[in-house]
Amino acid sequence: MAPRNYKQEYKTQKARKEHAGRMERQRARRAYDKGGINRTGLDVSHNKMIKNGGKNKDGVRLESPSKNRSRNGQSKKKK
Repeated sequence: MAPRNYKQEYKTQKARKEHAGRMERQRARRAYDKGGINRTGLDVSHNKMIKNGGKNKDGVRLESPSKNRSRNGQSKKKK
């Protein structure tokens, strides 16, 4: 089996415009870590999904992985 070509993976990621979103997610995680908040077992969830143009300034929160990943970008319904 051939070794992974990390240069090619990075190049592909940049071409697909995925790099900026990954950096945004990483900055959000690091901000929680810098603040000394224990996020073990939790996801950093963005109020507006990054793939839909959201940024960290739109707001982030800690959420269980199942709740964060099951939402699929749908906001909470108002009653």
